[in-house]
Amino acid sequence: MFGAIIDTLKKGGEVSIAGFGIFSVKQRAARMARNPKTGEQVKVAAKKVPKFRAAKGLKDTVA
Repeated sequence: MFGAIIDTLKKGGEVSIAGFGIFSVKQRAARMARNPKTGEQVKVAAKKVPKFRAAKGLKDTVA
């Protein structure tokens, strides 16, 4: 099951599981960050990250 979700997300798709939630991919922009040890500024590259939105049923069950 997780393999199918991962394959779909790699292709840029969205996976919806009724009563559980929606998995999707979000694009993060490139940004400048700071190395906490040295204080040096470093560039963090743009990347895609997984995103999860919980369904109302899941939220109500947990609350």
